[in-house]
Amino acid sequence: MPNESTSPRRTQADRRRATRDALLAAGRRLFAERGVGAVAAAELVEAAGVTRGALYHHFDDKNDLFRAVFEGIERDLRDEFTARADAAGSAVEGLVTAVGWFLDACERPEVHRICLLDAPAVLGWERWRAIEREHALGALTERLGAAAAETGTELPGPVDVVASLLFSAVIEAALAIGHAADPAAERARVEPALYGLAARTLGIRPG
Repeated sequence: MPNESTSPRRTQADRRRATRDALLAAGRRLFAERGVGAVAAAELVEAAGVTRGALYHHFDDKNDLFRAVFEGIERDLRDEFTARADAAGSAVEGLVTAVGWFLDACERPEVHRICLLDAPAVLGWERWRAIEREHALGALTERLGAAAAETGTELPGPVDVVASLLFSAVIEAALAIGHAADPAAERARVEPALYGLAARTLGIRPG
């Protein structure tokens, strides 16, 4: 059994990081389960096992914690999207097949509730979209430009505008599926249209 002289001691920075991580994990779980409006600050600190003072030391308020949780999910989605695109045989294949992956991701409670429903309302459209541009939308814009260059396609507008429109279409589809009485049937209706939209944007016939 290690003694005090051999056990590594946690530094103050380690403790701060552990406290922040605990709050983020609690927020991610509770916000995904019930939505930010239904979660009290007292519940967050209890779930994280920290004091109320610790919450306000690391974040301005509950909404600031929500923003950090949202940004963490967005980083995860960006990294997943990038990994899948990198593994595809071509930039076009990576972009088009990402449609199905994104719809799958939006079925996760944390993505559907936090990213699609609560984030625009809590953060405001401009801040929400700015965070999206930095992460998921930014990755899509980069990949769309690469796919257009690969096929020699002239996009119907600036790449950032076209990417924003495609991104909005996928979000709309995810919301329609999530709110449908029969989500599987609704996905069967909208997913082929999304594939076709992405493919035709690049001037190719959907397979």
